[in-house]
Amino acid sequence: MTFLGLLAIGWGLKLRARSALLQGIFLGAMGIAVLGYTIYRTQVLHVPEAGMMGVFGFGALLINVLAVIILLPHRKGDANVRAVWLFSRNDALGNILVIVGAGFVFLTGTSYPDLIVAGIIASLFLQSSFSIIKDARNDLKQSEST
Repeated sequence: MTFLGLLAIGWGLKLRARSALLQGIFLGAMGIAVLGYTIYRTQVLHVPEAGMMGVFGFGALLINVLAVIILLPHRKGDANVRAVWLFSRNDALGNILVIVGAGFVFLTGTSYPDLIVAGIIASLFLQSSFSIIKDARNDLKQSEST
């Protein structure tokens, strides 16, 4: 989805707003999927592997921090640019939470920290999704009035 947002930067306002709307819907679906899969994983598959959580979280964090640094000056643009920014920011924050969650899974030997982290990440994704969709709808209205 971030790739779509980056492609859309050169498009007209209406197409950028549609791109942002699609990104917002996708981010909301991801938030629901994160929560659903984590509940399934912790209830059916039991305690997650803390080491793998930490390694993947750290590797992804490095990549996402670079993206956040690059996108930081562009976070106040139209809905599409804001969507790209929020995706990258959310990914970096999610990676930090996964690393912290992995540490607590390791320390406690339970899946509860993973559930808590998933709930926070899902909430962050859903809040960002609503914000992106609202901004995209405003941009669509603006594009139709011009």
